Amino acid sequence: MKSLKILFAVIVTITISEYSLAQSSDLTIIDTTMFGKNEAVGKYIDIRGFKMYFEIYGQGDPLLLIHGNGGSIDNFSHQIPYFAAHYKVIAVDSRAQGKSVDTSDSLSFEMMADDFSSLLDYLHIKSCYVLGWSDGGINGLLLAIRHPEKVKKLAITGANLWPDTTAISVDDYKWGLSYYDTLGKMPQTPDIIRTRKLVKLDTFEPHITREQLHQIKCPTLVIGGDHDIILPRHTLFIAESIPGAYLWILPNSSHSTLIDYKEHFNDVVGDFFGDKLRK
Repeated sequence: MKSLKILFAVIVTITISEYSLAQSSDLTIIDTTMFGKNEAVGKYIDIRGFKMYFEIYGQGDPLLLIHGNGGSIDNFSHQIPYFAAHYKVIAVDSRAQGKSVDTSDSLSFEMMADDFSSLLDYLHIKSCYVLGWSDGGINGLLLAIRHPEKVKKLAITGANLWPDTTAISVDDYKWGLSYYDTLGKMPQTPDIIRTRKLVKLDTFEPHITREQLHQIKCPTLVIGGDHDIILPRHTLFIAESIPGAYLWILPNSSHSTLIDYKEHFNDVVGDFFGDKLRK
């Protein structure tokens, strides 16, 4: 069941040494252990009824990073240093996750996609590159559908369009339903309420149609692992439904493609953003 736990809580313990990153002309030193808690660059904004937390690294064309369910900015610890050398990386804690506290009783992927659109408005960014993992990939799809002018290019890994066994492995899908019921029987502390809200999101959503995918006009790279909890045939379906999309299924990879193949993942996504893939 460990693979579904990754879907519902993409929180990864990663040991990374400190190293230098040329963020700007002064060669600012970046401590990679501070991602998600970096007071020097972290900011909060009041947006759409909650406080959203984000951090910005590097300079250049903007790149928005969107993490998975139950995760936070530090899930991109392997990606931020790489992309910040070439892009203005905007790493965000999604609504009700990380430091972006939201105590409301509702949560949907559409809400979060609109959150990211509003964040881009706040930052005066008309269009950006987007990289989304798991739920972040779903958010990326909906951002491209609901706010197409905001997405220059979209790379997603481990996303699904609907929550059933045609998209998710049978055992993991059943585990999710059971976990949601178990949480409902526990004392409803603030932490349990928040966790159940997040589990509910992946257990009963999203609901994205093929017709909606046809609306996506930006160049798109669809990624999955051959041992992902999102079935490879479902990942293929997503790619085939987006006009002109690229497909990349990584061998011997779990749901955590950007960790299992971190260097190669960064290189290929970087090539995609940089117009180096075959036309």
